[in-house]
Amino acid sequence: MSFLNKLGIGAGSGSTQGVRHEVAGPIHLTSRPRTPGAPPPQAGSPFASAELEYNRLSNGLKELLWNLDGLERGTLLDMGPASQTTLSFFIERGFRVSSEDILRSWKSFLNEEEARLRQEFAAGETVEMTPSARAARFMKENLQYPRSSFDAVLLWDLLDYLEQAVVKQVVASLTELLRPGGVVFAMFHSKKPEGFQRYRVVNSSTLQMVPTTVVCPAQRVYQNREIQDLFGRYRTMKSFIGRDQLRETLFIK
Repeated sequence: MSFLNKLGIGAGSGSTQGVRHEVAGPIHLTSRPRTPGAPPPQAGSPFASAELEYNRLSNGLKELLWNLDGLERGTLLDMGPASQTTLSFFIERGFRVSSEDILRSWKSFLNEEEARLRQEFAAGETVEMTPSARAARFMKENLQYPRSSFDAVLLWDLLDYLEQAVVKQVVASLTELLRPGGVVFAMFHSKKPEGFQRYRVVNSSTLQMVPTTVVCPAQRVYQNREIQDLFGRYRTMKSFIGRDQLRETLFIK
């Protein structure tokens, strides 16, 4: 059990640097598609192979692109890891894409917090460990962009994996980073997921689901009223419920 676990704070292992990229051209990543005709994989093992990736029709993605139609030289923030597939899709449409893997940054932050707390505990020092104080420390180093920087944000299902205090500050920060009329594309699980996956944009109506190693365990399942409260400053919310227990939701500022 880690030092943070003893203090009632979830932690993980990983690098100590957050992941953030701004991309104006393609990068080179590779993946292996699922064999045609094979059934979709079960979201199970945290060590699932990239061979298990599969495609999913996305009404939320189509709605996002409809809202962005006609926008010239738009800017987009992808809050997952940089993906060649997603980057190419939006760059070809004239977007400047920034990528910031907020979930991996959170995991790295918890590692750093654990090391720092051990030192301060040994020295007899104290630090404020309330969830809101910890979230504020995290946000000082993440999502640091000028106000009104983006026309769209790919938030994916990341809010389900962050502590609630961090979720509130992330949503508040994104609201400031979006231009008026900007769009957030988010996903929510209807029950705690058994595995973990990342998402790639394949075409205007298709997402690629890529089961991968768990970065952080799922924290909670948000009900519709809680989601509405989180995004209360947005003028429009539109949801699409899938059979795979994922709700795609667009929020328009």
